[in-house]
Amino acid sequence: MLNEENQHLFRDALNHTNVGLIITDPSLPDHPIIYVNQGFVNMTGYQAEEIIGTNCRFLQGDQTEQEATNAIRQAIDKEESITVQLYNYTKNGTGFWNELTIDPMRIEENGETKLYFVGVQKDVTELKEKERLLKDALNEMEKLSTPIVPITNHISVLPLIGSITQARLEQLTNAISHYLARSKDDYLILDLSGLYEVDTYVAASLLKLNDLTQLIGTQLVLTGIRPELAIKTLDIGDHLIQLRTYLTVQDAIKALSKETID
Repeated sequence: MLNEENQHLFRDALNHTNVGLIITDPSLPDHPIIYVNQGFVNMTGYQAEEIIGTNCRFLQGDQTEQEATNAIRQAIDKEESITVQLYNYTKNGTGFWNELTIDPMRIEENGETKLYFVGVQKDVTELKEKERLLKDALNEMEKLSTPIVPITNHISVLPLIGSITQARLEQLTNAISHYLARSKDDYLILDLSGLYEVDTYVAASLLKLNDLTQLIGTQLVLTGIRPELAIKTLDIGDHLIQLRTYLTVQDAIKALSKETID
């Protein structure tokens, strides 16, 4: 335990840390801040005298998500711990992502148990920006992994590489519909040789893509079908059997080119 002589070490340690720290008193009107460390001052730009006695909602602004603030309010009402990430604002109006952890703290005072809340703030703006850049890069990679290549005025090829997920299927559907609406191709060759894994979901996805191309007026042609895909299609019926298939893209282009010429 710290005695009165070295309590300043405790205060200096709290002020030395880079994270923000506040203590609030829910027994007082509007649940105000009663303690703030230097890390919070450095993070927000507000001085301690501007903060003490106020509710910490002054950090909120236009882009602060209501869902996060509601979750905080509910946790406080239930006297529970919570960690959320929410968009806050410094004194000069600069926005930053705040990873906020709130914990209830009960202390014996004058023979009674007094409830306080301790809030620890960490600026995670750089981390959130890296997450955003990574997400954008992954989305760009998804776009690059599904290029539709025009071969002739009537034939295009779409090589499928990797795996098909629900998000990928939605992206494929949008890409195909927008492309074919402009090109009005007679045939779209879907090459499956680059798929990592083949399962019933892939087969079902192909059926959906076939329905889409038929509505647009384009015939879907499959190439690169491996034996395992043919086996998987048995689980969902013989719909894919009705589709035209070729061993390779080259075989399909050769056969379809003759038809477009004729």
